[in-house]
Amino acid sequence: MSDRDSALAIRDVIENWAVWRDSGDWDRFATVWDDDGYMTATWFQGSATDFIAVSRKGFENGVRILHFLGGTSIDVRGDRAIAQTKMTINQRASVHGVQADVVCTGRFYDFFAKREHDWKIVRRQPVYETDRLNLVDPAASVALDTELLTSFPVGYRHLAYLQTASGFDVKQGLPGLTGEATDTLYAEGRAWLEGADTPGVPL
Repeated sequence: MSDRDSALAIRDVIENWAVWRDSGDWDRFATVWDDDGYMTATWFQGSATDFIAVSRKGFENGVRILHFLGGTSIDVRGDRAIAQTKMTINQRASVHGVQADVVCTGRFYDFFAKREHDWKIVRRQPVYETDRLNLVDPAASVALDTELLTSFPVGYRHLAYLQTASGFDVKQGLPGLTGEATDTLYAEGRAWLEGADTPGVPL
């Protein structure tokens, strides 16, 4: 398989991740992951198996976190690859009794490995670049807790605020557009392509 063919196959995996997860197609969603796959999100950090389980439970309880994809840049090195895909995360929930939508823009930074004939996600680390909060009813208003809002990183502070209001425990210090965590992630990606034993240290 040429690098071009590999890149096309990897893009298929990335697109299937978003469609199958957001539609609740859990059996097929499980197929995009490596056996030791690891997922980091604002509200979850752990194995792909556990991520599938908690995502399914949330979906069945009415949690709606939707993903939209943009362009992709993929670096292939033999049976390994790093893919960066522009994306948005959309979540609707109640904030202080008012329905709100948060849109967070960033990238999926994925560590891939080829297992037999198929490419699998070994580690997914979102990079959170910027976000905003919009009220579903434009005539409504809500007063946010400024101290709580600004306690979260700028790239995902509105998403973190909404998720905290929904009862999630949100992780601090995740990669943004720039910063130490982002620099570390890029270094781990380069090391993965060069043959490192592990895909860095997941956050």
